[in-house]
Amino acid sequence: MRKASDRAEDIPSLFPKEDHCMNRDPAKSELPNAVRRRITAAMLLGALAAPLRSRGADATPIEVWTGPSCSCCHDWIKHLEANGFVVTAHDGGNGEARERLGMPVRYGSCHTGTAAGYAIEGHVPAREIRRLLDERPDAVGLSVPAMPRGSPGMDGPVYGGVRDPYDVFLVGRDGTALVYQSYR
Repeated sequence: MRKASDRAEDIPSLFPKEDHCMNRDPAKSELPNAVRRRITAAMLLGALAAPLRSRGADATPIEVWTGPSCSCCHDWIKHLEANGFVVTAHDGGNGEARERLGMPVRYGSCHTGTAAGYAIEGHVPAREIRRLLDERPDAVGLSVPAMPRGSPGMDGPVYGGVRDPYDVFLVGRDGTALVYQSYR
């Protein structure tokens, strides 16, 4: 154990005294080249893998049932994936999923999803799904009824940049809804 009275010159150095940055002799290096290359490669791979590790840690699973032959559903799925969700998609079956999850038909849209036990109906932005999962309210889930242009999945070039105002609703277990977020 080091004592406060130890002098710096008495403490062994990690590098020999003659191994200064400007006067380093590679022939006198303590690490063989192969070891240095392995350490460098491991550090580079670790740095490159960091974004993948963090994305995997933040990845949230969501299961989605699309409407029959609906292209905007797949665009919404791309929006979710771009925002860190791991999507399991089923072509068709959204009506049955909506009913099974307890989402009232009046809040229906062309696709239905479920994340962490909540129903996600229609073109709900990923930001609001994350907020729902953070807040964990006692509710059926979120809905963007109909198919408003400019919402995620309804924002492609085919819509000509048109953005309809819309609301994201928090749907309660009694079938009532509150505006969770407005987009204007």
